[in-house]
Amino acid sequence: MDHVSLAAIPWGEISASYGDAFPMHAVLSPEGEVLDKKALDQVPEETLVELMEDMVWAHVFDQRIIMLNRQGALGNYAPAGGQEASQFASLKALDATDLLIPTYRDLAPLIKHGVPMHQAFLWWRGHIEGNAYPEDVSAWVPQVIVGATAMHAVGAAMAMARKGEKRVALALLGDGATSQGDFYEGLNFAGVYKAPVIALIQNNQYAISVPVVNQTAAHTLAQKGVAAGAPAVRVDGNDPVAMYLTVKSAREYALAGNGPVLIEAVTYRSGSHTMSDEPSRYRGDDEVELWTNKSALRRLREVLVAAGKWEIEREEQIAEEVKAEIKEALKLMGQTPAQKVTDFLSVMYETPPATLAEQIETYAAKEAN
Repeated sequence: MDHVSLAAIPWGEISASYGDAFPMHAVLSPEGEVLDKKALDQVPEETLVELMEDMVWAHVFDQRIIMLNRQGALGNYAPAGGQEASQFASLKALDATDLLIPTYRDLAPLIKHGVPMHQAFLWWRGHIEGNAYPEDVSAWVPQVIVGATAMHAVGAAMAMARKGEKRVALALLGDGATSQGDFYEGLNFAGVYKAPVIALIQNNQYAISVPVVNQTAAHTLAQKGVAAGAPAVRVDGNDPVAMYLTVKSAREYALAGNGPVLIEAVTYRSGSHTMSDEPSRYRGDDEVELWTNKSALRRLREVLVAAGKWEIEREEQIAEEVKAEIKEALKLMGQTPAQKVTDFLSVMYETPPATLAEQIETYAAKEAN
């Protein structure tokens, strides 16, 4: 065994090397140029077309929901524009039976994974029916607690592995989640018990108004997987092909019994944190424009148009389809009976404790009058 002198420890070099260990992986450039043809050839053209359709759907959906929020038709909303590739290319790499554990910014992929749209709308409204998913939907309700998806994913994944089920749990996280204790604890447990977890950090550069550089001294977020024994990779989160291939490979690795994988998807939230946020107070237009030019839709559109597999008219068709879906979902939401206090209280426990049972009885009497 070689011994290293402690006479002059190169602390700065050691720290810098952490970032060097996690270079950015990409297949398509921001202009849509192919950087890695061998990787691109691994994805069937029909898959690329479907992925483009999903991302266009997500982009239009996001714009329409923002408008509905401003009209007062829905509650507060967390826009996801700019993160289409990190969300939908990842989803495309999953099996329908894989467990999706989303954050409050991931309702669009949740809908694509099988949750009825009107239930997603009810969740925004705070209605308990927004949590009652059909049994064949392999997903949990959106998590509002930052970082908690990591804890939930490892528990679910350990249970699935113990039952011999061949599926993974995908935990979606924001960059701010990596500064929370739940993130480290969840990843550590997943590493110890080799749980089939994919922890996907959507590094959209801001935890509300706090930029990444102000919340961690780490050169990358990917390197945070090292201490948990989780192999990690840093990917261009606006590159749909790179995201698809990375998550697909991570899924195969986790299913083979190797344990968790950590993926840092470097992307950008083009809109506000929520509709009650004003992003111009903490970032400039030049920054937003810089990232807008790295759009995932632009990249994949260039590739598909060049291959003769995409026409702009298809985007217009999808836009009309989204509008129709939303209109129908709003109609179904409107047909849902208004939530009563007793409805809310009755689902807290299977068998209510005495104090809660008393409250239910009290409110039931008031509602009867």
